[in-house]
Amino acid sequence: MTPRQRLVLLGLAALVLMPAVMRIALALPAFGAPEAELGQAMNALVPGLRHVTNMVAAVNFDLRGIDTLGEEGMLLCAVTGTTVLLRGARGESGRERAGHLPGRPVTPRADATVLVCRIAATLTLLFGLSVALHGMTTPGGGFQGGVIVASGLLLLYLGEGYEGWRALIPPPVLAVLEGGGAVLFVLCAGLPLLAGHPALQNLLPLGEPKDLYSGGLMVVVNAAVALSVTGSFGLLLVEFLEETREPADDPVPEDTLPEDPLPDEAER
Repeated sequence: MTPRQRLVLLGLAALVLMPAVMRIALALPAFGAPEAELGQAMNALVPGLRHVTNMVAAVNFDLRGIDTLGEEGMLLCAVTGTTVLLRGARGESGRERAGHLPGRPVTPRADATVLVCRIAATLTLLFGLSVALHGMTTPGGGFQGGVIVASGLLLLYLGEGYEGWRALIPPPVLAVLEGGGAVLFVLCAGLPLLAGHPALQNLLPLGEPKDLYSGGLMVVVNAAVALSVTGSFGLLLVEFLEETREPADDPVPEDTLPEDPLPDEAER
């Protein structure tokens, strides 16, 4: 299918779907005037029951926490599957070398680019940590904060290059974050079961409303999600960047060259 045919197909699909989209958009309630009774009930009950002011976090980590645990497992499986597929073609030697793309031009990094990336990466990492830590009090949480932190890791790569980036962010650390966060989430759900309580039953002090550590067990679950998401997206970045890295970024060490001479050299 040619690009023009794809654009024609896109235009026809838009014409067919646009009336339905407009009807749904016009039927939405006005901003600030929700009509869902469940949402109104949560807004009225959850602050007093769980001492948190972020209702989204309360739903994700308490009211439907088991569903969130399943979603965390799905993320873990997706990252594992992606890693297996990419390493299946590239190999898994454990060295800090990646796939090569012959003929790909190498553009030297300007000093201004390095400086901007270092500053932006630092600010992004700090902002991601703030979003994750304040998940019980303000919009955000572990998932959002983890994604922002992973974005900061990508900025480090853009500024430092592949070799420097791998030295700063070793993949084993990302694997520990991913697996450790998932295990911590499972423990938060399983330990109350061993004590005869429902899964994810809060057994910790709730703290004061609008406090950084309010919410009891939800604080731990939020931290587990932040660790796991940061590690998951960080590992994805490692795998994708290893697939596209130019060999000039990381010269081949002499001790990794084949010891046996090439056929042409042997004939000489």
